[in-house]
Amino acid sequence: MTQGWDLHCHTAFSDGTETPRTLIRQAKALGLAGVAITDHDTTAGWAEAEAASREFGLPLLRGTEITAEDGRVSVHMLAYQYDPRNQTIAQLFAATRASRLARTKAMVELLARDFPITWDDVLAQVKEGEQTTIGRPHIADALVEAGVYRNRSEAFAQAVAASSKYYIPTPSPSTHEVVRAVGLAGGVVIVAHAGAEMRNPVLLSDDQIESLVDEGLDGLEVWHRDNSPAQRRRLLAICERRNLLATGGSDWHGRGKPNRLGENVTDDGTVRRIVQRGAITLCR
Repeated sequence: MTQGWDLHCHTAFSDGTETPRTLIRQAKALGLAGVAITDHDTTAGWAEAEAASREFGLPLLRGTEITAEDGRVSVHMLAYQYDPRNQTIAQLFAATRASRLARTKAMVELLARDFPITWDDVLAQVKEGEQTTIGRPHIADALVEAGVYRNRSEAFAQAVAASSKYYIPTPSPSTHEVVRAVGLAGGVVIVAHAGAEMRNPVLLSDDQIESLVDEGLDGLEVWHRDNSPAQRRRLLAICERRNLLATGGSDWHGRGKPNRLGENVTDDGTVRRIVQRGAITLCR
């Protein structure tokens, strides 16, 4: 049986393929100690995840993955156990979701010149209506449905890739704004896959991370499939030097990616520290 907590999971409320209930049910079947829901820029799946947590008796951390930027570096940040009623963070999410939607529509307009897809085709891939954070994965799924690619990963390696001529960056808040917003909402903020060299040609430097720590950053996601062994050692050294939380997660998306639920996990002690710092109680 798998031990530990998977603290990086996506559902159909953003770019995952499964419901929050399916996430909880599968995590329980795997023997995980608990799980976190971390859809992009939204809390829309929290209620269903909370109900499933109680149904299956599996503890749940509530979280969100936030796209940010730090100079030339694209950064994903995981916010846990914050108060979703806080106006600062609610406004940040609303602005980011609106920007994501406009950017996705613009990308589809470019792609439609060369591929047989329309905006309606992309909307057909959205499972939770207006509550879903729409992005590149839904474009990829539309291209798969149109027969252009065999699967989402293939689409991301070609037309939907960040290096593609169709790619448009997502307008994002700065990492400093995210740290401030999560802090004001009483949450815990972690830099996701901070050593993922395959994702980013430029990673956050030690100095950039140190600056965020000085402003309130709580930790780094060390155990993630995209962090190389050398990067894991680097990130762990920073965590030890600055007394940061070191977390692990699968970045599970259901059938959307090859990432296996529970393939990287976080220990109970680290989760307890997250819960102690957070503004909301653990769901169980």
